[in-house]
Amino acid sequence: MRIASRVSMALSVAAIALTIGGAQAQEKLRIGTEGAYPPFNNLTSDGQLVGFDIDIAKALCEEMKVECEFVTQDWDGIIPALQANRFDAIIASMSITDERLKQVDFTNKYYNTPPAIVALKDTDITGVTKEALAGKVIGVQGSTTHSNYSEATYTDSEVRGYPTADEYKLDLINGRIDAANDDITVIEEWLATDEGACCKIVGTITPVPEIHGLGAGIAIRKGETELAEKFNAAIDAIRANGTYKEINDKYFGFDAYGG
Repeated sequence: MRIASRVSMALSVAAIALTIGGAQAQEKLRIGTEGAYPPFNNLTSDGQLVGFDIDIAKALCEEMKVECEFVTQDWDGIIPALQANRFDAIIASMSITDERLKQVDFTNKYYNTPPAIVALKDTDITGVTKEALAGKVIGVQGSTTHSNYSEATYTDSEVRGYPTADEYKLDLINGRIDAANDDITVIEEWLATDEGACCKIVGTITPVPEIHGLGAGIAIRKGETELAEKFNAAIDAIRANGTYKEINDKYFGFDAYGG
């Protein structure tokens, strides 16, 4: 789950867009996302944002009766960009962790899926333990819970960080790394493509709450309690009215919300 440029004149959490004549006002929320993490968020070749995160964000905005505006931002800079008021919330498969809670506040989770290890089909790797991956080169997207877990766990391996998931996938295909660690749904999405036919899931990793957090939540600036409460109420509402299941079933064959 994990872990780019418009300037807003917003004076509060929600930017106010006035209609012609100024008679009515519409609340607008700027949503920051990465756009490079399918099936959760991804930019298509024609510049459209698609994915589970995007559909959930749209459903939440509709439930809250606000207009959504999406802003793409590289992962490494996404929290600083939120703090700098480039957008009002991050919906980008960001795991709720103690480390991130020092910088931002979170809503309740909106999904929680396990991590996994992926490798070439002819790999000699037989498990996901420290011992099974000793001496191997493991690719991860940097500044993610998967990176943190790999650095802490696979101390007998070389852990190599990448700016995006696409880059570790390319190195795995070309044999520059032996395995990769990411969210199982991201890996499964890739394995279903022609490019991902090279590889297989070696096994899943039991999440460590102190590292992997409590699921993916919506990050907001510190102290913006009212916005968090609105998001939480909207998450509960789309879970109750069937909208969440409809979106979930579009992408997954299981309930991504988790236990």
